Amino acid sequence: MDPKLLEQYGPRESMEYDVVVVGGGPAGLSTAIRLKQRAQEAGKEVSVCVLEKGSEIGAHILSGAVMDPRALTELVPNWKELGAPLDTPVVEDRFLFLNETGATPTPSWLLPACFQNHGNYVISLGNVVRWLGQQAEALGVEIFPGFPAAEILYDENGAVMGVATGNMGVGKDGEPTENFQLGMELHAKYTIFSEGARGSLGRQLMRKFNLDDGRDPQAYGLGIKELWEIDPAKHKEGLVIHTAGWPLNSQTYGGSFLYHLPNHQVAVGFIVGLDYSNPYLSPFEEFQRYKTHPSIRHFLEGGKRLSYGARAITAGGLLALPKLVFKGGALVGCEAGFLNVSRIKGSHAAIKSGMMAADAAFDALAAERQRDELVAYPAAFEQSWLREELNKARNFKQWFKKGLTVATLMTGIEQKLLGGKMPWTIHRKKADHECLLPAAQCQPIVYPKPDGKLTFDRLSSVFISNTNHEENQPAHLTLKDPSVPVGINLAEYAGPEQRYCPAGVYEFVKNDDDSERLQINAQNCVHCKTCDIKDPTQNIVWVTPEGGGGPNYPNM
Repeated sequence: MDPKLLEQYGPRESMEYDVVVVGGGPAGLSTAIRLKQRAQEAGKEVSVCVLEKGSEIGAHILSGAVMDPRALTELVPNWKELGAPLDTPVVEDRFLFLNETGATPTPSWLLPACFQNHGNYVISLGNVVRWLGQQAEALGVEIFPGFPAAEILYDENGAVMGVATGNMGVGKDGEPTENFQLGMELHAKYTIFSEGARGSLGRQLMRKFNLDDGRDPQAYGLGIKELWEIDPAKHKEGLVIHTAGWPLNSQTYGGSFLYHLPNHQVAVGFIVGLDYSNPYLSPFEEFQRYKTHPSIRHFLEGGKRLSYGARAITAGGLLALPKLVFKGGALVGCEAGFLNVSRIKGSHAAIKSGMMAADAAFDALAAERQRDELVAYPAAFEQSWLREELNKARNFKQWFKKGLTVATLMTGIEQKLLGGKMPWTIHRKKADHECLLPAAQCQPIVYPKPDGKLTFDRLSSVFISNTNHEENQPAHLTLKDPSVPVGINLAEYAGPEQRYCPAGVYEFVKNDDDSERLQINAQNCVHCKTCDIKDPTQNIVWVTPEGGGGPNYPNM
């Protein structure tokens, strides 16, 4: 805690729990639910709270999504009777390879198992998470939305002892305003971190406890999504379409999804691997361009765009998984990187990881332990179906560095012919931010102007994400060195932050003397974390804004 604030306002108030969970997504809520289930079965009391930075549970949740119900069935076997919003079974899979004007479908018999979705459901993950929140509260979990965990607390032995929420009512100048309120300390015997991909506290834990030593660098993708209402004549509830190829070149990892939901709605989205090399590439513009392809515009023309969002996803898989535990806590879900990128699915993995961490924490509490390493959690993972699933997909992302053709061929061989039991492993050497080339070595990309019907600009997109931040607060997008954006990023890389950000947060503007400066429009931020990942100098650090700030995604 800032000594100046301590002197002026005194110490922060604190609350004690057995387990504090940071993040109210599928992993965090599953951790909380499983803990309470185990306590109920054993006739014991275990106090659990969940902190969520969004204004409500589900507000910041963004995913495609097609869900494998396997883990949910393990967690809540009677989820159907309890009204879980998994209402749309997948009825058909299509996989298309796009060129600029045409599409080549893959015959269903050639599709590897990772692209087959029989038994899965097209869902809104935000709505599933809202339902999980209701189940958690019914079991006695305390949930605090609008309270971001901003600081990790350590005890005298260096173990994590909980977190503190951010102060409220701090002005842009960093000084307390008349509405100032100190954050609250939440102390726990174990603290579980489930902030999602590139969590701000997770990054700190990685460094402090060297959790990624000996692992491949984590790989990320940026997922951009829109929800549309389309012509009923073009709608087929439960249809799942994935594509690869155009508009990306064969050396750039990425692909798309188009999922047919109920009520004549479709979720359309695009994922670009953040290991791309050309600083002129804009994932947002590539997504807009993708929608103009004849095979995709057919569905969208005459429809209405309802919502927009963006979020980074982890894509490194098994080889990039960090050590999962440290003194006093654990990482679960996308905070650790459990997403199976070959299946384009992570919610089942998030739920399963949360359950395994919860079992380890409950057994430790029952043995009257606290703030040690929950070694039973990684041990359970090693014996789980989730590890087996991720092991089969361990090379998927790496093949794409060799081009789309090689990647397609080798994925087919590994997944279809070898059933995921390949005798080789391909390691990744570079982090995503190290892959960007200087602008002088790359070809500028000219993108068409948006038409306002099928394609759109960033600002109108951010508007329908319902993003809002209290204006009089310090920017939560911080620079280690304010001279770097112009001196290095603009000079050497043509200012990539103005293109990789899908929300128009970063723009270079002219000063009166014709020099340039970076303007940060933090109020536009949709919390995707791309800047924190892709900045070539790693000069941008994303920290939590004031509670409740950010997007408010409906049905996303």
